[in-house]
Amino acid sequence: MKQKVIIIGGGAAGFFAAITVAETNSNFEVIILEKGNKILQKVKVSGGGRCNVTHACFTPQELVEFYPRGKKELLGPFHQFMTGDTMEWFENKGVPLKIEADNRVFPISNSSQSIIDCLVESANKAKVSVELNQKVESISKVESRYKIITDHQEYIADKLLIASGSNPKIWDLIVGLGHRIISPVPSLFTFKISDNRIQEIPGISVPNATVSLIDSSFESNGPLLITHWGISGPAVLKLSAFGAIFLAEKNYQYKVKVNWLSQPFSKIFEELKNIKDKNAKKQITLKSNYEEIPKRLWVKLVVASKIKSEQRWADVSNKQLENLAFQLTNTVFNAEGKATFKEEFVTSGGVDLKEINFKRFESKIHKNLFFAGEVLNIDAVTGGFNFQNAWTGGYIAGNSMAKN
Repeated sequence: MKQKVIIIGGGAAGFFAAITVAETNSNFEVIILEKGNKILQKVKVSGGGRCNVTHACFTPQELVEFYPRGKKELLGPFHQFMTGDTMEWFENKGVPLKIEADNRVFPISNSSQSIIDCLVESANKAKVSVELNQKVESISKVESRYKIITDHQEYIADKLLIASGSNPKIWDLIVGLGHRIISPVPSLFTFKISDNRIQEIPGISVPNATVSLIDSSFESNGPLLITHWGISGPAVLKLSAFGAIFLAEKNYQYKVKVNWLSQPFSKIFEELKNIKDKNAKKQITLKSNYEEIPKRLWVKLVVASKIKSEQRWADVSNKQLENLAFQLTNTVFNAEGKATFKEEFVTSGGVDLKEINFKRFESKIHKNLFFAGEVLNIDAVTGGFNFQNAWTGGYIAGNSMAKN
């Protein structure tokens, strides 16, 4: 009689683990339980519907730097299965991938459906059963096995993988098994700011700003985008992820400093003095004197420096130049609240990482109980990193379960 592997969660980690078990050991019956009537929904919306499969970072030591929570724990697993392995897995299954200029990896089809079809077809070929509309009501241990009761049925599992993502109901059931859950806080969001210096110029971006949280050591740099509600872009999203707990403790009332040029004040002040000498008769707002700063933002920062928009460079005092250098390198905003980044809402929180054996993604408390994906207290910045955690965890957990 075949042993039974039950996987709770029809997402990326759950499917990857199920396929790995079934392809590795045909002596197991593998069943995925999905609470809704659709599978792989996060895959569907990822990357604006194109599915950001992973990120072209091929060294484990570099890859872990993109994980605010899970950095230390994922180093070993990434030596077992990481970016290159993910890309090879999908390409061997007939899904060619491409690396874009920002190192994000997408299917050449530019459609998440290619990834969904690949996972579903691979699961079907491996004879994985996918049971929809199975809302898990309870999980209990019966001797060395696990009893899972849904609103429709009862299952007995020899091995159980929980890959249900950030699901508070399942987290409660995990606590009932003796595990600790780290309380979730939002981890990937944009900053809500109402300030004259960025109002009425949504869509403006700068290529390499440095953004930091006042009263903390959290800092990030990269592209920054001004939006209708504040600031966003890779620099802000990365900062929100690494500063997630700090910002939650502040109740999302915080100060943000932006250095639009990622250059020191002293350097920019000297440059502005030279610009003044060369453009004495020209109006200061006629054009931006930094190609990184779009003209509409330049005008806003000039006015914020107590310089009149019609003023000529010759009439700008040293104090006003200091003010402008300060606005370019030390703009401080009062931020209040956060906004979800597209549909890809990510939280920190989940199963305490101290309770997991990351060589197998298995519970240290219960034998044959496994966890993978965002059910764990692991999260990453945007760019395909959360999926890489799912593929790695699913693959290692799947391999571990496939061993008798």
